[in-house]
Formats: sequence, C-alpha cells, structure tokens
Amino acid sequence: MKRDSEPRSDDMKLRVARTLKWNVVDKVSTQVLYAVTGIILARLLSQADFGLVGALLVFQAFASLFVDSGFSYALIQRKAPTQEDYSTVLWFNVGMAVAIYLLLWVGAPLIAWCYQGDERLIPLSRVMFLTFILNATAIVQTNRLMKRMEVKMIAVSNSLGLAVGALVGIWLAMTGYGAWAIVWQSVALSGTKSAVLWLTGGWRPSWRFSWPALKSFGRVGMGVMGSSALNTLFQNIYSFFIGNRVGMVALGYYTQADKWSKMGISSLSAILTSSFLPVLSQYQDDRERFASSTAKMNRSTAYLLFPAVGMLVVMATPIFHALFGEKWDASIALFQLLLLRGIFTVLSGLYTNYILSKGRSRLLVVSELLRDGVAVVAIVLTLPYISLSSPSDFTEGVRIFVVGQVVASAVAWVALLFIGARIAGRSAWEFCFDNIPYLAETLVVMLPMTLLAGIIENPWLLMAAQGLVGIGLYWLLNRMGGSKVQADMMAYIKGKL
Repeated sequence: MKRDSEPRSDDMKLRVARTLKWNVVDKVSTQVLYAVTGIILARLLSQADFGLVGALLVFQAFASLFVDSGFSYALIQRKAPTQEDYSTVLWFNVGMAVAIYLLLWVGAPLIAWCYQGDERLIPLSRVMFLTFILNATAIVQTNRLMKRMEVKMIAVSNSLGLAVGALVGIWLAMTGYGAWAIVWQSVALSGTKSAVLWLTGGWRPSWRFSWPALKSFGRVGMGVMGSSALNTLFQNIYSFFIGNRVGMVALGYYTQADKWSKMGISSLSAILTSSFLPVLSQYQDDRERFASSTAKMNRSTAYLLFPAVGMLVVMATPIFHALFGEKWDASIALFQLLLLRGIFTVLSGLYTNYILSKGRSRLLVVSELLRDGVAVVAIVLTLPYISLSSPSDFTEGVRIFVVGQVVASAVAWVALLFIGARIAGRSAWEFCFDNIPYLAETLVVMLPMTLLAGIIENPWLLMAAQGLVGIGLYWLLNRMGGSKVQADMMAYIKGKL
C-alpha cells in the first residue's frame, strides 16, 4: 500500500522554526483581519442582523462536528497515514457534509420555528450552510500540510480567505444587504480557502473509499468527537436560549459581546496550553519538580490574566465607543461579565492541564461533567428571568442569564482548584496564594483607571490614558514587590535568557 510521501530534512530545528514562524503569521494576520472586518460590519449592520447569523451559528457548530467526526484529529495522530487513509477521510467528510446540508435545507423551517418563527432564517440558512461542503473539502488538505510541517500555504489560504470574505461582506453591507453580508462573507471565506489549498497543495485523492481504513480511525475520532460535542454544546447553548426566548436583537448584542471577549481569552488559553503542557508531561514522575512547576505556571498565568481582564473591564466603555460609537452600548455589560467568566475558564483550563499531564483520564471526565452539570443548574435557575426587560434596560434578563454562568464558572473553578492542587501535590490555599498578589495589584490598578473616566471624555484619549496608566502602574507595583515572574519576562524580552 502506497504511503503518502513526507518531506525529509536533516535539520529538524529549521523545519520547526519555519512552522512556528508561519503559525505566528497566521495567528496575527487572522486576528487583525478578523478584528478590522468585525469593527466595520458592526458599524454598518444592525443588532438584528448579527442576531440572525448568531442563531444560525448554533446549528452550524453542531453540524460541523458530524462533518468531520474527529477523523481529522486521528489523521494527525497517526504516524504514517497512507494515500488510502487520506482519500477515505476526504470522501467521508464530503459525503457527510452533503448529507447534513440536504437535511438542514429541508429542515430550515424548523430552524425558524426554534426562533419564534422568524422566516428570514430559512433562506439565510440554506446559503450559510453551504460552508459545510466547502470546509469539508479543505479538512484533509489542511491536515496533510500540518502533518508535513508545511504550514505556509495554510496561513496564506486563511489570510486570503479572510481578505476576500471581508471585501464581499463589507461591500454587501454598504449596499444594504443586511445579514446577507455576513452570510456571503462566510461562504466567500470558505470557498477561497479551499480553492487556494487545492491549487497549491499538490495532493489529489484516489477514487477509493475503505471501510477498514475508516474504522481504524474510529476509536480516536469518536473520543475526540464526544469531548468536542460537550464543549460545543455549552459554548452555543446560551445563544440558542437568548434567540429562542428574547429575540434576534438581544442575541445580536450577546453575539458581539461574546465574540470580542473570546478573542483575548481563547488566545491566552491556547498559549498557556501549548507552552505549559509539554513541560508538565516531562515532570509527571518527579513530584517535587511537578509541584514547583505548577507554582510557577500559576503565577505566570495570574501575572498575565488578572491585569488583562481587569483593564479590559474598566476600558470596556471607551473601547466600544471608540470602535462602534454608542450603537452597541447594551453589549458592554455583557462583555464585562463574559470577561469575568473568562478568568475562571482560563484558570480551570490550567488545572485541567495538570490533570492531563498526569494521564488521569477519569478525573478529566469528572471535571468536564462537573463543569457541565453546574452550568445546567445555572441555566435552569436563571432561564425564567431571561426575557426580563424595561425601556431603559433592554438586556436585563440576558444579563441575569449571563451572571448565572459567571457564578457557575466560579463554582466549577473552586472544585477544580482542589482537584488540581491535589494532583500537583500542593494545597488549595497554596494555589490561591499564587494568584492573590496579582489579583490585589490588579484591583489597585483599576482604581485610578476608573477615575480617569470622570476626567477625559474623548473615548480614544481615555482608552490611551487608561492603558498607559494601567500598564505602567502594574509594572511599577511588581517591580517594587520584586516579582520574579516579571523579572524573568523582562529579561526574556531583553534577550538575557
């Protein structure tokens, strides 16, 4: 059986360096293009337009799980996938995408029924879900390049896709197409990315489909899919209930708050996971070094997390006013609450890494069920209030709903705190003490930043002043307190390490 040829190089470090370089380029360019496009569209489109697309994204997220079924992850995990393996997974992905698209095309009226019978969702969904098929054609091409550590064209395809999608979306928004601008932006992005990968990837599938090959990916693929399904459920269930109970305008406000709060939180969580997990795995059999490493990782995380979130909470109003005007003011409080929830999300994810590095799979399942169970309780308790509103506070009930999730995240964090501390061979109090100094410094920094809001009216000037004061004062407090974390980071920046 012919195996897909893989590039060979005598200098693995050079390959890794190139991979890292293009991953950084991909991340930076993607975030910049995504942010710029998001700001422009937020100014041009209405809250209801974003709410309509947010409603469709709930169904798109779940359907995407079944399109791939975790097999792309299994492909990357396999040491030497064959041509038959790649071809089989490609045809499976495309076949599932077409089947799911046809199912959702027929079921589009039911989607509208879920959201108070809003028939605008029917044509929007039938075009939006074309992205299933387009994305399915790109999965294997992307994974094959990742496997070969040739990620340059992945970065290029992402950037070109975002650029073309931005041009299409902005032009349609400016010409009055409303929610269709976001829908066709998504289709253009997916189509461009897939086209670039097929034109430059240098791989073509065989006209073969192997059930034994597909079954060989089943154990890993189904495991990944099961874990992803739970995660996807609790990432999107809030949008579903808001759209179902309150309507598209309220969902639009929530969608904007959720999108912008996740940009920083998700990036920080991904950085911590990729940076810390390999080190922890090396020390899993050395109790003392493992405990010492968790202390350093807790402090490093707290040093970055608390000031980042605290400063964004204080600066939320000038940020929204500077970027969007006063159009999205109802999103500001939701944005602040979701940032607070992000603190517990990042810390819980950090403790999960400690569990994962020890190979305690049962505890991972317990921790996931614990977080999901607490979230369900919070939903049950706050859902009756989700529709509350007043002329002066349109999103009062939605805010109560989100507060419930903040509390649920805090409760889950407490439980994971004890589990993580036990895994690390330390006490829960020691874990807390790793965080307390940086939390206290952040609270001190937030006070003068808040006072500046009563002095400076221009949002751009206020944002700049608050940022400079916050960063400067935080750095000074850590310098005076002799923070080892800050000293190490400054030394690294200066090239001393």
